[in-house]
Amino acid sequence: MPAELRLIPCLADNYAVLLRDPVTEATAVIDVPEVAPVLAVLEREDWTLTHILVTHHHTDHIAGVEALKERFGATVIGPRAERDTIPGLDFAVVDGDPVAVGGLVGRVMETPGHTKGHIVFLFEEERLLFAGDTLFVMGCGRPFECDPPVLWESLARLRTLPDDIAVYCGHEYTLSNARFALSVDPDNAAIAARLKEIEAQRAASMPTLPTSIGAEKATNPFMRADDPELAARIGLPGAEPGAVFTELRSLKNSFRG
Repeated sequence: MPAELRLIPCLADNYAVLLRDPVTEATAVIDVPEVAPVLAVLEREDWTLTHILVTHHHTDHIAGVEALKERFGATVIGPRAERDTIPGLDFAVVDGDPVAVGGLVGRVMETPGHTKGHIVFLFEEERLLFAGDTLFVMGCGRPFECDPPVLWESLARLRTLPDDIAVYCGHEYTLSNARFALSVDPDNAAIAARLKEIEAQRAASMPTLPTSIGAEKATNPFMRADDPELAARIGLPGAEPGAVFTELRSLKNSFRG
């Protein structure tokens, strides 16, 4: 039986995700921006939380961890590099470690950049990636704790995953990201078409998740920092990918669209 998923809007623009093994009924939440919306979905579905998977230590991803752990006795799994800043952590994991939610077995990928210890959870058999704030739909997180090229290397690693992997990320930033993507790559027909789809989704208050690795490779400028044509378009012909990525991130930080 396939894994069951529930996407949960939280706060102003965050997402939590429930992942459930229908055979064992083990249920995980990936990141907990706040408690009430997660509880509401658990109660509506009559699911019992067994695991809490944490991608990084920012408050808008861990604010509800302690309350949900206390209520359900759920096992908390998060990055070893951030174990001192994540409350209630039971298992501190590193790159390549397995993570089991019942019969669903994923693995940890370390993706530093947004934070030094950021991790993502890849469930390859289920074709699922929970990317936190490393990769967004047509965007990426800000490199708060690392130099920008570190985040580029993490995105380049995610780019090697199969195109059909579905990606769930931590925020609904897609409309702004798509507009920015078109501003730096205005002749890209795939980006223009995707922007129209996203505008329609957001006008209907629909989430833009999940995306896919294939879609991001085609339309996310931050996944294409080694594309010579994109480098030339932003005034850096022949530049190294790390420098191109740094400039893209700087342009996005100041983008008002």
